[in-house]
Amino acid sequence: MATCPECDAEIEVDEFDVDKGDQLSCPECGSNLEVVGLSPLELDLAAEDDEDDEDEELEDDDLDDEDGDEDEDEDAEEEDEGWDE
Repeated sequence: MATCPECDAEIEVDEFDVDKGDQLSCPECGSNLEVVGLSPLELDLAAEDDEDDEDEELEDDDLDDEDGDEDEDEDAEEEDEGWDE
C-alpha cells in the first residue's frame, strides 16, 4: 500500500509489480504519480511539464522537416543531372 501525496488516498500497489520511475494515476483524485521508492513503496507527484516540452519540440522538428524537403529535392535534381553526362 502507498499513499497519494495529493489527496492522501491509500493506493493498492504491489511493490513487486512496479519499478522505480514508473508512473501511475491515483484512482481517487486522478493525479499522475511516480514511484520514487520501492521499500517501502513511495509515490510522488509526477512532473507533467516534460511531456508538454517534448510535444512542442516534436512540432518544431516537423516544421524544420518541411523546410528541409525542398533542399533534398534540389539535391536530387542535381544528382539526376550528373547521371546524364
